[in-house]
Amino acid sequence: MQDLRRSYEYGTITKLDLLSDPIAQFKKWFDNLLQLENPKWFEPNAMTLSTAEVIDGGHARVTSRIVLLKYIDGDSFVFFTNYRSEKANQLQANAHASLNFHWDICDQQVRVEGIVSKTDAAVSDEYFHARPILSQLGAIASPQSEVIADDLDLSVRLKELEKEYQGREIPRPEHWGGYRLKPDTIEFWQGKPSRLHDRFRYRRGSDGTWKIERLAP
Repeated sequence: MQDLRRSYEYGTITKLDLLSDPIAQFKKWFDNLLQLENPKWFEPNAMTLSTAEVIDGGHARVTSRIVLLKYIDGDSFVFFTNYRSEKANQLQANAHASLNFHWDICDQQVRVEGIVSKTDAAVSDEYFHARPILSQLGAIASPQSEVIADDLDLSVRLKELEKEYQGREIPRPEHWGGYRLKPDTIEFWQGKPSRLHDRFRYRRGSDGTWKIERLAP
C-alpha cells in the first residue's frame, strides 16, 4: 500500500478565489463538478456521514457510512434515512455529526460539521413520494441495521407489499424521513502535487457571520 500514490494536479485555490458564504462556495464547486465528463458510476452527491454515541467513561464510538445528499435547503444539508437505524439512534443521543465529500476526479474534498435535526414531516412526505416505487416499498420492508437471516425474507416481504399497494399511494412510514445538518464549520480542500494541499476552513461566529482561515496541510 505504501507505494500507491497519485499526483494531485487539478489545480489550486487561494483565499481570493473563495466566496464569503461557504454554502455558495459549496454550490459553486458542486456545479463545476457536474460540468466535468464524469463516469456513470460516479455519484457527486455521495458523502460520508459520521456519527457518534457516548459510551461508558465518556468515550465516543464513531461510525461512518456513505449516504446521498438530496439537496441544500437554505444553509442546511438534507438527507433521508430510517429513523430506527444505527445512525438515527446515534443522532438521537448526540446531534453533532460530520459530512465528507471526496471528489477525487478534481482532487477536492469538502468537510462539513454541525448539528443535525429532523426535517418537518411535510418535507419527508414530499421526498418519499418522489422516490421510485420500489424505493418507497423498500423503506417499509427493511428493518434497517437490524440482524436478519438472509435477504430472502426481504424479497418475499417486498413482493407482498407490491401486491398490497398495487394501484394505491404508499404511505410514508413514520420511521422514515429526513435530516438536516446545519453547519458551523466547513472546510474546502484542494490537492496539490507537492502534498502542500490548499485547505480553507469557514467557521460560523456567534453573530452568524463566517470567518475564513487557512489551515496547514
